[in-house]
Amino acid sequence: MKNLKIRAIGLVVGFANGLFGAGGGSLLVPAMQKFMGLETKKSHATTLAVILPLSVISAGIYIWGVELDWKIVMLVSAGGICGGVIGAKLLNKLAGWWLNILFGLFLAAGAIRMLFS
Repeated sequence: MKNLKIRAIGLVVGFANGLFGAGGGSLLVPAMQKFMGLETKKSHATTLAVILPLSVISAGIYIWGVELDWKIVMLVSAGGICGGVIGAKLLNKLAGWWLNILFGLFLAAGAIRMLFS
């Protein structure tokens, strides 16, 4: 039953990531905590490992036949890599409850921005 639950969560997360181009991680973190009993830090770290192959596959499908501005891709990627390193180092230093608060604030800010844009 546990494997079925994990696969169902994966299906929903993959669908969200493929449909929206992102967002699977925002579903996966709380799902891992609630349904799989993972602690906060472990759920965030595991989500990063899961989202990588999903993002690669989704990106490949999205960009097929689309002309991209590769300069923008490279510049944003460089900033993203730097931010990712800083965030990963901070993940190891923050208490789990702080991580939950920051994650919730980040999601709320994104939701508010989407509602009013």
